[in-house]
Amino acid sequence: MLYLLPIIAPIAALYGATRFLKGENLSKYDEDFPVTFECNPDTDSLKKMNEYLYENFEKPAKGHSGGEPIIAKRERFERGGLARNFPGVKFTPLTIPSGWGDIGGEWVTAPKSNPDKRILYIHGGAFTVGSCISHRPLTSKLAELTGASVCAINYRLMPEHKRMASVKDCRTAYKWILENGPDGSFSVKKLAIAGDSAGGNLTLSTIQWTRNEGLRPADAVVALSPSTDSTYSAASIRDNISTDHMLRPMVKNLVNIPQSLLLWGSLKQLGVSPSHPSISPIFGNLADLPPTLIQASSAEILYDDAKRYTVKAKAAGSEVKLQTWSHMPHVWQIFDNILPEANDALKEIANFLKDHGL
Repeated sequence: MLYLLPIIAPIAALYGATRFLKGENLSKYDEDFPVTFECNPDTDSLKKMNEYLYENFEKPAKGHSGGEPIIAKRERFERGGLARNFPGVKFTPLTIPSGWGDIGGEWVTAPKSNPDKRILYIHGGAFTVGSCISHRPLTSKLAELTGASVCAINYRLMPEHKRMASVKDCRTAYKWILENGPDGSFSVKKLAIAGDSAGGNLTLSTIQWTRNEGLRPADAVVALSPSTDSTYSAASIRDNISTDHMLRPMVKNLVNIPQSLLLWGSLKQLGVSPSHPSISPIFGNLADLPPTLIQASSAEILYDDAKRYTVKAKAAGSEVKLQTWSHMPHVWQIFDNILPEANDALKEIANFLKDHGL
């Protein structure tokens, strides 16, 4: 048998390394949740929404392997934020110093915004696109509905930077907002952290870090359609591929790739294990976290990410509330000018934040 060692040893090592990259089996957190808000799939607003998603996500991705080119997508996201008017809302550029260069962004304030109450907002965009400008429909609504001052940051994006760069930027921004408001340097009285999609991932990662570091915790946390598992183990990634019109162009070529290959490809791309809690917050310790509201659609590929995170966090004793909508697109809250359900979801967020002092 000794003669087989040169063959068996590398295979065993590769298997063990793959198991490490995969992390714990998350299927034990699978649980059926009744949909909180059932929506009519045949409304004119949802038909208009799906037409918009086709024109702005599926159509631009056609003919491109891996989806629409990043540069074109970034430009389109920016135009989307600039195309709308936000009466009464003020956008003030901000700069957060760091050891690797300044982090840009903007303060978003409404006429009744309180500088003592602050929301750190982390935008989505698959870690490759998006900015404080593209997400003004969300940040302006948060400022208006809560009376808080919203700090929207521009973290470093992939592929120019490794994935951990965005994590470090969000941590730096969190420490900064504790002592800096829209009117200058002074300690925060009430603080929330929120984000959508990739920003939801960074939000949930950041609150674990703040707990570990012993920093002042956020009074409330909001994650919209968050990505919580970068190992792609959830069934909804495949089951909902036909109903997620926004993310399908990006992931449709990945669903048939064996998970082991995805794990090793992710390791190379991310520069860290895809199951590391900084990258996949569901793999971390979810005890002693701030009150958290998660919103997700039962039609999106990240549906199971939200459900599994909720189950694990609750089992660890953390206060997590999951609200789900049927038939809605990924991060539908940003489309308040199209979907009545977006405004309904935003009101739920505002009520949650007000219940926790914002």
